Amino acid sequence: MVMSPFSPPSLFEHTFDHAVVYGDAEKEVVLHEGSVRILGNGWVEVSDGRVFSPNAVHHIDGER
Repeated sequence: MVMSPFSPPSLFEHTFDHAVVYGDAEKEVVLHEGSVRILGNGWVEVSDGRVFSPNAVHHIDGER
């Protein structure tokens, strides 16, 4: 099955008012800092409209 970042909303979505999205374990590659929505399909939508695939994101540190 192919999942799109624009799939319908899910019960498993999480929103963070302020978060840092990292692309590596060492916290050296910052992909985004600001509000973040983690979609039910694993994609990460950030405040400027970009979306990151689950493969691009190592982890997210955030506050709800």
